[in-house]
Amino acid sequence: MHAIRVASAALLGLGTLALTTPPAAAQGDGDVTPFGFSVAPTTIAAGGQVSLRLERAQGGCKGTATITSGVFDTVTIRPGHSSATTAVDWDAKAGASYRVTFTCDGVSGWTDLAIAGGRTGPTPAPYPVPRGVHAGEGGSAAGFDLKEIGLGAALVAGSVGVAYHLARRRSGPDGA
Repeated sequence: MHAIRVASAALLGLGTLALTTPPAAAQGDGDVTPFGFSVAPTTIAAGGQVSLRLERAQGGCKGTATITSGVFDTVTIRPGHSSATTAVDWDAKAGASYRVTFTCDGVSGWTDLAIAGGRTGPTPAPYPVPRGVHAGEGGSAAGFDLKEIGLGAALVAGSVGVAYHLARRRSGPDGA
């Protein structure tokens, strides 16, 4: 009987977690395109570096991709490449949101890039390494808001607590 209670509490918690997870925005906010694209991070201070990623899976983007925005210079990603990095202009307005447009093979899609309140200084050059390390594209929580994560954790903890309370109340005072 105890295993049934634990399993039901676990399923309730997983169900709540699944319902509080925001849907993935692999295609960006704009028009639906045959290729995926993203900007990371989605909120950055003026002068910071953003990573522009283009997903060429399923033959969606075969040619050269052009990425434009009012907050950085035009960037091109050549065939065979899937990402680029660029610096946000120092005069980007704090608190503003700028449209970033990805265009490839005559198809365009867009997403937004928000500018944070503070300004970052120039980043110092890293220590020169004879052979660099390709460490990947970063963490898996890019774009998640701390408030969203906290709210999701609170909902999961609350649902598990309610399930435990109900299971204990049903079992009676002697635990049978």
